[in-house]
Amino acid sequence: MPGQRAETAGHRLWQVLAVISAGGAAGATARYGAERLWPTPDGAFPWTTFLVNVVGCGLIGFLMVLLAEGGWSAHPLLRPFLGVGVLGGFTTFSTYTLDFLRLVRHGQAPAALGYAAVTLVGAMAAVWLTATVTRRLVGPVAGQGAAP
Repeated sequence: MPGQRAETAGHRLWQVLAVISAGGAAGATARYGAERLWPTPDGAFPWTTFLVNVVGCGLIGFLMVLLAEGGWSAHPLLRPFLGVGVLGGFTTFSTYTLDFLRLVRHGQAPAALGYAAVTLVGAMAAVWLTATVTRRLVGPVAGQGAAP
């Protein structure tokens, strides 16, 4: 099928689903471990979830530049395993939403709004920063030419 990604073409679909599942289990386990090591008391700012999301988004920026722009020839299942599976399971925007609601329920509406905004800005900044730094470290991909 024209325009279809190599990793989801034909018989590979089940392989892709399997590696995403395995990666998701690993990423979710790592996130759960972080939450167990650094639990957030009720009504407190959820630093662990915030840091997990920002670090995970930074790793996504790094990974996507290497695999999509870096000119690296990687196994076609590496991006679904690491990007969608591991880092998708590690980052947790569902817990982010629950943390927001917990803050509101504890009468911390300003903190909840701040948490919502800071998480969004932090996650986007982490992707941009790590992608930018990775591009500079990797250099231009053959055929793209150097930036002026």
